[in-house]
Amino acid sequence: MKTVLFITCNLKPKEKSRSLTVADEFLKKYAEFNPDDRIEFIDTYRDHIQRFDEDVLSGMEKLHGGMAFASLTQTEQIKLGKIWASADKFAAADKYVFVTPMWNLSFPAELKMYLDTICVVGKTFIYTEKGPVGLLVGKGKKCLSIHSSGGFHYGTPFDFSVPYLKTLMKFMGVDNFSSIVIEGVDALPDRAEEFVAHAFERAKVEAAVF
Repeated sequence: MKTVLFITCNLKPKEKSRSLTVADEFLKKYAEFNPDDRIEFIDTYRDHIQRFDEDVLSGMEKLHGGMAFASLTQTEQIKLGKIWASADKFAAADKYVFVTPMWNLSFPAELKMYLDTICVVGKTFIYTEKGPVGLLVGKGKKCLSIHSSGGFHYGTPFDFSVPYLKTLMKFMGVDNFSSIVIEGVDALPDRAEEFVAHAFERAKVEAAVF
């Protein structure tokens, strides 16, 4: 049995979101192929992700300076604990599905807040004399990005979404990365249904091999 983290970042209800609609199709097909796997849902808008703030940075600086965790303020302990718990949960999972829209050539800020809680030194990567090393490497983990864009940006110098996510996953040691990109739905609205239908077919294919 594998554990899949299903991470969404979308304010729209599913019926109005192309990325969520395609992701739902993927999830249904995936469950058919992997009925024993456990799916854990993370909604970066509604799950109150702990952001990096002054308390978090203060607590980290104290720990780096040699202070014990018990010596931190209660607020610092609570907030750092939430970030470490997020990173531990991510490291323990086997597969990851990110479902996102494009906002201004990248992701909504809520997804970046979540990514900051999983890319944590000592949890998912470490520093060495030869540079940073991902701690998730060699563990057979997989990542799928299901991403929607109103225009045509994927593969251009103006896309800082899926390429960034792929780079961050590789940084932590997750090399098996694939994506389903639904784009052009606003630029060519008369072809939107065609683009979504193609994404549905891709979702079925990905579900069979993910």
